[in-house]
Amino acid sequence: MALLTWRILIILRVWWKKYTKRLPKYSFQWMKKVALHTSLYIFMWAVPISGFFFSNSFKNNNVRFVGVTLPDLFPQNSDLVNLGRNIHFWLSYTFLAFIILHTIEQFKVVKGFWRRISKRKTKAS
Repeated sequence: MALLTWRILIILRVWWKKYTKRLPKYSFQWMKKVALHTSLYIFMWAVPISGFFFSNSFKNNNVRFVGVTLPDLFPQNSDLVNLGRNIHFWLSYTFLAFIILHTIEQFKVVKGFWRRISKRKTKAS
């Protein structure tokens, strides 16, 4: 989470420097890409937090990460178990849908890259 937060801060800093010099051309494609990537980063941050919330709602259910027991940040409350389960479930599957959408969007980039590599292999042979 710390590395992800660091990456988000670096991206925001780079964008600030880039777009204070020259504004982007606002088009539907540009807005779609910005919305998709922003959503992906929000989901990357929200899904683990919702899972942590879900796990902390149980009694004596300490979350372990790489052998280290993480502190309980959320109070133990059996009434919130279903809420935590639903939030984590729906955020996870919505995140998966956005990943699939991103993969579909990037298919032509991967296809072009594959063609370029294939041409190099045939020329080298």
